[in-house]
Amino acid sequence: MRAPSAGRTTVRRWCLRHLQLLPVLLLVGGALLDYHTSPHFSGEAFYTAAPMTAAALLSLRATVLAGIGACAADVALLTHFGFIGNSGGRSELAAVATVSAFAIVVNRLMYYSNVRLQSARKVALAVQRAVLPQLPASIGPLRIAVRYQAAVKDAQIGGDLYSAQDTPYGVRCLVGDVRGKGMEAVKAVDVAMGVFREAAEEEPTLIGIAARLERALLRESERRAGVERHEGFVTGILVEIPHYGDELRLVNRGHPAPLMLHAGQVHSAEPSEPALPLGLAELGADQDRTDTVPFPPGATLLLYTDGLTEARNRAGDFYDPGSGLTGRDFPGPDALLDTLLTEVSHHAGGRITDDMALLAVTRGSG
Repeated sequence: MRAPSAGRTTVRRWCLRHLQLLPVLLLVGGALLDYHTSPHFSGEAFYTAAPMTAAALLSLRATVLAGIGACAADVALLTHFGFIGNSGGRSELAAVATVSAFAIVVNRLMYYSNVRLQSARKVALAVQRAVLPQLPASIGPLRIAVRYQAAVKDAQIGGDLYSAQDTPYGVRCLVGDVRGKGMEAVKAVDVAMGVFREAAEEEPTLIGIAARLERALLRESERRAGVERHEGFVTGILVEIPHYGDELRLVNRGHPAPLMLHAGQVHSAEPSEPALPLGLAELGADQDRTDTVPFPPGATLLLYTDGLTEARNRAGDFYDPGSGLTGRDFPGPDALLDTLLTEVSHHAGGRITDDMALLAVTRGSG
């Protein structure tokens, strides 16, 4: 089934392609209307609309041609009705020529604005690639897939984070969600990702990794001002999949519980004890706890941020991935994540209001 977003993209492209004919239709329609109506009726509105429309939709060359066409059509109709030599005719032609010239200026302004926007998007994409890693498709018997969708249209990065890397202790994963938006959230993502990459290789336990993340985020929050200094935190879940055995370990710091999919069944890996998000350890004395859950061959672990479960439909109902995935089998983690993105977009009517990071790990059956 085609994703709703893909369908909307196709419709937008079709509309844009046909809208490009609008300047020509305005010129032809204005000239015909001008010719077949009373001499006292003027098609000036159509002649001025054509180059302005071309300025917004087409290239500089097309805008210039639309302006020339508008002036030529106006001259032809004014001459036909004998108005070219009087003051009214000259005034009308001057107005059409002025708007045509102004359309060229507008076209250039929009062009340079678009160039700056594209440059900003490239910078954002470079930041994303530097901060959020390109995960391998497989590590040993594990197949890995990731999807990231920002809530802001055309944005490349937000406050969600993910990582997975092979270490001497097994494959270790992190999925997290930074409170807040903007550059402060991106800074926190950068800090968390840098600490995780190093700690995952060095710390013998997930609790040790969580402690290092805690200290780093506390240092980062001290650099903030105002309410962000006291309310900045990161919900996160740490996963360790040993190289041998059919189990995995989890440390959950205030994050949505991951889902385990196996043989058509979906189970939520709830933490044995709730814990505060990373960066808030000063508010409580609870220590981290490591939970061990089965991870047999053929099973898939799904980690996600709350952008998935907080997506609402028009009736205000939240999306429930567990019920939607029960009784279904997927050939791999990529197919699972593609299905999830399609279904959550359909559920929310395409209105995604929060960033969404999805990470799926499937243990091979061989």
